[in-house]
Amino acid sequence: MLWGIDLGGTKIEVAVLKDNDTLEEVLRKRIPTEGDGGFDHIVRRVHALVNMAAAEIGVYPDKIGMGTPGTTDPSTGLMKNSNTVCLNGTKFHERIQEVLGIPIEMANDANCFALAEARFGAGKKYPDARVVFGVILGTGVGGGVVVEGKVIQGKHGIGGEWGHILLDEGGDTCYCGKSGCVETVISGPSLQRYYHRLTGTKRLLPEIVQRHLNGSDPEATQTILRLTQQFGKGIAQVINILDPDVIVLGGGVGNIDALYTDGVAAVNKWIFNDHCETHFERPLLGDSAGVIGAALLTQM
Repeated sequence: MLWGIDLGGTKIEVAVLKDNDTLEEVLRKRIPTEGDGGFDHIVRRVHALVNMAAAEIGVYPDKIGMGTPGTTDPSTGLMKNSNTVCLNGTKFHERIQEVLGIPIEMANDANCFALAEARFGAGKKYPDARVVFGVILGTGVGGGVVVEGKVIQGKHGIGGEWGHILLDEGGDTCYCGKSGCVETVISGPSLQRYYHRLTGTKRLLPEIVQRHLNGSDPEATQTILRLTQQFGKGIAQVINILDPDVIVLGGGVGNIDALYTDGVAAVNKWIFNDHCETHFERPLLGDSAGVIGAALLTQM
């Protein structure tokens, strides 16, 4: 059996898969993260969830894969870049292995998403695909790289982090300390701020999209045009470096239809080729991708 844990800001989920070949689940269970309790409390919550799951199925795991917000720096062993900020600067990976008493294979949650979609989701539509890039496009912007079935985390543990490519020098300041990152231009909150600057009115992104589709709001249309054009520019840089066979777009912003038409068309302006043959796909696994990908880490 394969055990996976998806550690999120609001919930911790465990899934136990029957084997490596199917998505058949033996068990799935989730509990609140209670991140306000701090680092040690999160460790205890993970431990409690594993014990509950083990008691329910009658066996304790010998290995677990875990998807986390942020990543473990390979050179220091410290967690970094996590929006669950109490994890940053801690030896979370080392501590969780110590408490659970078993090896833990750990990766960023975007890498887990990419791995699951490559193996059992949208990437499965293309059996010859060697490189799959998974995009998280929502409140933030992230990504994960899978090459021949393996996650590429990289020298610094930041493989796939296209959300912090410079996209617009005049853009907003990012939490990373730089300005104009992809995340400050085409994430959901960034698009909402852009619309607010244009109109003086605050609207949520789904309403902006609907007003664009209705043809009733030129500023809404301008906001969606910004999304598609800047998406094409940003993702073309990924294609120029990795040249993936498939790109899977996850996250709430990834549901916007215009990305798959105007957004993909915009790639052609920036790609180092006369046209783009990369397959752009919607995810097929929904919110299960993170925990499934985490379980698959145990087979890498």
